[in-house]
Amino acid sequence: MPGTGGLRLHATVLGAPDPLAPADFYGRLLGWDIRTREPDWVTLANPSGGPGLSFQLEDDYRRPVWPEEPGEQQILMHLDILVDDLAVACGHAEAAGAELAAFQPQDEVRVYFDPAGHPFCLFEN
Repeated sequence: MPGTGGLRLHATVLGAPDPLAPADFYGRLLGWDIRTREPDWVTLANPSGGPGLSFQLEDDYRRPVWPEEPGEQQILMHLDILVDDLAVACGHAEAAGAELAAFQPQDEVRVYFDPAGHPFCLFEN
């Protein structure tokens, strides 16, 4: 793109007390392969060539609280994952190790937690 210096989103980075745990989880969930595996940094390659996911060690990581509560660790971001069949995708997510959130704000969306406690949403188009 002219005038932008060629900016392109490369990856979303999530902090975790153990970067390999959420990387392994999202690799199973999305069918993506680990590209980089270091003690404090793990990356997943997007097979379609789009932005990937990376996970970095955060020694002082605090799991966010959902739904949000005053004075507790707030959710800084979450992933929205588009699915073709919500029921099938939910079963797959749970088999991969996702934890279903007790609070579900919408009937057509399912909120889950990855192994580090990051929330993510599954929804149909």
